[in-house]
Amino acid sequence: MKGRSQNIWVLILLLLAGVVLGGFLAQLLSGYPALSWLGYGKSFGLTSPLVLDLGVLTLQFAFTVRFTIAGILGIVLAFFIYRKI
Repeated sequence: MKGRSQNIWVLILLLLAGVVLGGFLAQLLSGYPALSWLGYGKSFGLTSPLVLDLGVLTLQFAFTVRFTIAGILGIVLAFFIYRKI
């Protein structure tokens, strides 16, 4: 059972790395017209922060996820790498 839980963490780590690297590549390659389609995507979440003002303490909550084509390709690539190891 312990080996199975460690494999889940490896999968989650690889998927997060795939999303981050895919997003990085999307921004990096957005300047090239032939590869600008990799940066096409959609954002989900709270676009303006939710503010909780308690007088002495102010908290701001914001959460946005942006899915791009390069990020999705990074997820797919990470999953295939996970299957190979």
